[in-house]
This record gives sequence, structure tokens and C-alpha cells, in this order.
Amino acid sequence: MIDRSLSDPDLQGTIRVVSAAATHVGHVRATNEDSLLNASPIYLVADGMGGHNAGEVASAIAVEEFEKLTIQENVTVEQLGEALSSAATRIAELGDESTLGAGTTVAVVATMVLDDVGYWVVLNLGDSRVYRLSGEIFEQVSVDHSVVQELMDRGELTPEQARVHPYRHMVTRALGAGPESDPDYWLIPAEAGDRMLVCSDGLTGEVDDAEIERLLRSPADVRTLSEDLVQRALDGGGHDNVSVVLVEVVEVVGQDLVSENTADSAGSPAEDEGFEPDEDTLPRAPRGDGDGR
Repeated sequence: MIDRSLSDPDLQGTIRVVSAAATHVGHVRATNEDSLLNASPIYLVADGMGGHNAGEVASAIAVEEFEKLTIQENVTVEQLGEALSSAATRIAELGDESTLGAGTTVAVVATMVLDDVGYWVVLNLGDSRVYRLSGEIFEQVSVDHSVVQELMDRGELTPEQARVHPYRHMVTRALGAGPESDPDYWLIPAEAGDRMLVCSDGLTGEVDDAEIERLLRSPADVRTLSEDLVQRALDGGGHDNVSVVLVEVVEVVGQDLVSENTADSAGSPAEDEGFEPDEDTLPRAPRGDGDGR
């Protein structure tokens, strides 16, 4: 086996991180249908749907397929798409009566090196979310695939109304549930000190973005912060399973070699060799309403 250490020239741009994950069943649900993956280079939250023995099976399948990529240093967008496709096939093949209607959201942050530059790759399908804290920037990277998000996009609903809307948990895209299963992708240059949060709606349904930002700006370590985020959701009611994975950049190898214009591409749709996103795959622009929803 070749020792592919960080000193190898072909790993220029590799992102070194520390990460932590936390999950809780909440105060209402009988079982936890969320599944997590916290293993470099993949950080994932899958929120299962369809009830006990259905949602938890679907979310576990998603983790199993993406986990196959954790034997390598970084990933490509194409590999993420293949893992998602494999998970969708397996979920579709579930034939047991107890797993009828099984589906899951999938939110992923992964690391990638392209032209010796370290990037975050963000993948989203459903209403689990990815947030980014980078210097002065705090933003929701992902855009929810949900009924209330579409209503907000059309100007028919305010963010405040969306938080209490009866359809706020109804997703318009999911893995294994319904015909729409195309994810959105983003490719964002990584910076030392970045914090990336992947979470289920059990967090965002109880904790607003201002509080999430406040916690992420805390000097506490990622383990403490991940546990604090889950506890805030429980304190807010804990009406759903809540799961978080928090990733912090320690170093981007060779970052000093990155040209200044690279930063201008932050937040752009992912483009990798062999990957040409179609119109359905491109992310919708988030609303400029201040809370990222």
C-alpha cells in the first residue's frame, strides 16, 4: 500500500479537518430515523421518512453507500453522484411491507481537490441543511427542497410564516420517495478556520439561524458545539429527531498558492471533469431575506 501522506505533491490542496457529530431521538419520536456519517472525506446527515422500519432503513442505506468513499483522501462530484444513485436503487428495491414508502433526505459536505485547490463539495436533497461559517460570512449553503421553500420563492410566504406552516415538513425532493431525486451541488473553496454544519430539520425547526451562527462563532471545540446544538433543539421542544455533524478546517495544504480570483467562485455550482449539471441539478438562489431560509 502506498503511503499517501500530506507531503505528497499530488495531494496539494488537501483539507485537514477536525469534526464531531451528535444525534438525539428528541422528546416526541419513539425512534431515531436519522443516520450520520462523520468520516473523512464525507460528512453526512440523512433524515429518514416513512416511519419506523422504513425511514431508518432508508437513511442507513444512504450512509452505507457514501461510507464506501471514506477509504480515500478526497472525492469527486461524480463519485458523490454514483453513491447517491446506488442508494436510490437499493431503497427502491426494498420490498418488505414494513419498508413501503421508505425515503430519506441527504445533506453532504465532502472535501475535494481540483487543480491543487481544496474545495468543499456540498450536496443536498430534501430539507436537511448545510451551513457555512467562514470569517465574517455565515450562510445557509443548501436550499431546501420543500413546499414552504417554494412558496417563499414565489413570494407567497414569509420566513416567519414558514416556521409554523402546516406543510413545513413536506419535502418536494427526497431519496427513494417520489419521482424527484435530483440533488443540488455547490463547490466552494475551503479556508483555514471554516466551520461547516450539516444538520437535520430537527435542529432548524427548533433553533433559528441567529442562534446557530452565535454558537458556531463560539471558541468551543467542535465536539462541545455539536452537543450544544443538539441540546438547544431539545430545549426548544425536541419535536423531531435532531442530528448534526460539524467540521472545522485546521489547514488547507498549499493554500498560499491559490490565486486571489479563486475566492470569487465561492458558492458556484459544482463543475468537475465528466460532470455537467443539467437544469434540475443546479441550485436555486437562496432568498435574500436575511435568515438563509
